[in-house]
Amino acid sequence: MRSTLTPVSHSNSASLPLRFIGGVLLTMVIALGLFWVMMQPPVADFRAMALFLSITAGISIAAGYIAYRSGLAQRAPHISWLLLGGYALASVLTFLNVWLTARLMFASQHDLLLATVLLVFAGGIAMSLGYFLSTTVTDYISELNEVARTIARGRYDVRASVRGANEVTELARSFNFMAERLQEAERKQRELDQMRRNLIAWAGHDLRTPLASIQALVEALADGVVEDSATRQRYLNTARRDIQALSLLIDDLFDLAQYDAGALELDRQPVAFGDLISDTLNRFAQLAARKSVTLEGEVSDHLDQVTVDVQKIERVLANLLANAIRHTPAEGRVRVQARKTGEWLLVEITDTGKGIAPADLPHVFDQFYRGEKSRSHATGGSGLGLAIAKRIVEAHGGEIGVESKTGQGARFWFTLPGPA
Repeated sequence: MRSTLTPVSHSNSASLPLRFIGGVLLTMVIALGLFWVMMQPPVADFRAMALFLSITAGISIAAGYIAYRSGLAQRAPHISWLLLGGYALASVLTFLNVWLTARLMFASQHDLLLATVLLVFAGGIAMSLGYFLSTTVTDYISELNEVARTIARGRYDVRASVRGANEVTELARSFNFMAERLQEAERKQRELDQMRRNLIAWAGHDLRTPLASIQALVEALADGVVEDSATRQRYLNTARRDIQALSLLIDDLFDLAQYDAGALELDRQPVAFGDLISDTLNRFAQLAARKSVTLEGEVSDHLDQVTVDVQKIERVLANLLANAIRHTPAEGRVRVQARKTGEWLLVEITDTGKGIAPADLPHVFDQFYRGEKSRSHATGGSGLGLAIAKRIVEAHGGEIGVESKTGQGARFWFTLPGPA
């Protein structure tokens, strides 16, 4: 794909020579006017003055135009040299103009020599002062150049100093803004690269384990190692569970890829949120009973219908409930509450499990993250349920979070736009 840059308008550069010529001619007219008004010279002297000023103006225009057309400004190795050359040319033209005028008008040779010394001195002072002031600008530009080179070498944390209130200062501010954007883009790219590597490693692990189990079971059945029907049925049931786990993992990966690509579409419909919670609790009642975990639900009396994508919010509740039950020991309790807080619906899922370690809290909604280092399916799930729940809630315009202390259970919560 070809990259194109928007060309900068050339209207200013095209009119620059005309403005230069106009400025020189206007200066000459003003000087002649002052000469006529203040000194009331004879016509011959006025003509002589006009001739001298015209010659000086012509030389100035010619020198400036030649420098402009030849690209001297672009070819100069240093801006300070270019500015110093401009000051030198201006000093020489001023010297010639004033010296020639004084040569014709001064009667005294002593006065002419004194004027010459003063003109040389004034020209030198002007050039020195001009060089000093231009160096402050060129040093600033050199600093920006060094910062740019540092960023080009891959260090995005450097910034240019911002001082003054001129165009170079605005350039420094724009440069720092660009550097911040580059640093942020580089950070996001590192995170994406790390997530991509984690996805490949974790998905490979979670796919390989059930596939290896299925392969071993099928080979045992195919080789006739299992003869009695009860053992054969148990092998088939185990293979079925592994296949279901694979199917769920693949579905989760597909859904997560869609969510990250921005392809999540919501089919919002009004629903009684109390019924939604009740149905979800009924789905997990048998699982909780097998683990001897008590399920409880509470919905505020003032909670009316909410407009959500019913299937996706059911999935959020299911993922959070499954996670809570998985980490709650026998004789524990999992509680679901929903109430209205201002303009928002707040849903809380609390458990009496062992809690979440402080180091794990910032990562519980990351893809494939599990606190258990063993990463077994029995204790850790696929590691995608909470990541999917986060994306669904945020797509509804809500927030999701977790609070926990080790040994004191966990509280997951999420918000949705308030009841109608």
